Amino acid sequence: MKRESVIFTFSGQFVVDSFLAFARHRAARLDMPLAILSSDETAISLAVEGQVDLVDAFEMACSLGPHDCIVLEAESSTATPELFEHRNERMNQ
Repeated sequence: MKRESVIFTFSGQFVVDSFLAFARHRAARLDMPLAILSSDETAISLAVEGQVDLVDAFEMACSLGPHDCIVLEAESSTATPELFEHRNERMNQ
């Protein structure tokens, strides 16, 4: 299966800890590495790497977000696999 590395920037209104916990959980369920690039109350940038369909599922889940966050827009761009060498995070690590 084809794999891809993608940076997602979600814009909206966030409870940062809640959204990041949600994203970590979804990435772990999809068995994808997650890199948190930046986060504040109005924008969160994350990178993931995995099979194309699973990356799409991650984007959809995060676009819906946790109940206390409002995602207004999701933008994506290509990430380099090297991004994950130093910033790799998984649930419970």
